[in-house]
Amino acid sequence: MDSLLNAADTALRTLFATPRASQACPTLPDRATVLSDADKKRAAGLMRVNHVGEVCAQALYTAQALATPNKALRAHFTQACAEETDHLAWTAQRLEALGSRPSLLNPLWYAGAFGLGLLAGRLGDAASLGFVVETERQVGAHLESHLSLLPDTDHESRAIVSQMRTDELRHADEATAAGAVDLPAPVKSLMRAAAKVMTTVAARI
Repeated sequence: MDSLLNAADTALRTLFATPRASQACPTLPDRATVLSDADKKRAAGLMRVNHVGEVCAQALYTAQALATPNKALRAHFTQACAEETDHLAWTAQRLEALGSRPSLLNPLWYAGAFGLGLLAGRLGDAASLGFVVETERQVGAHLESHLSLLPDTDHESRAIVSQMRTDELRHADEATAAGAVDLPAPVKSLMRAAAKVMTTVAARI
């Protein structure tokens, strides 16, 4: 019952509360961000996608923590979820600064990611960790692409994305060390296809 209540609390806080970061938002204080209206719109679309990714991260880790009977692994997922809250807060702050908003479909993204997290958890701890590894590696590659797509003068967004990429790849390494198995190629391809749909839609809605 406590686990279910915690999962419900995380969902409500992720979707309806203002996220609070435990770490200061990354900045490049010696570089001023100056953006045209067109650049702001482009940056906002990219950061909206990144914010959706963090909404999904909250759902995935919460569901995986709920699914595992392993107390140590549950603590691992819970800690990773807490660290992802920083990313959620940073991207939300950046969207506000750009005069934009999060995706209107965040409840849908959260529900879908939560279901995937439960499914991964039911396949066993090694497979669940393997899902984390593949997810975080794909997110890392996605964030790397955003560093080339963001306006060159949007130093604030670029600092956030760069730190997020470092953290996501660290999460992948930690999951590997914890005993992850390598997922089958078809599963990885399906995950990439689902991510493509999400990022395309979230950039606009």
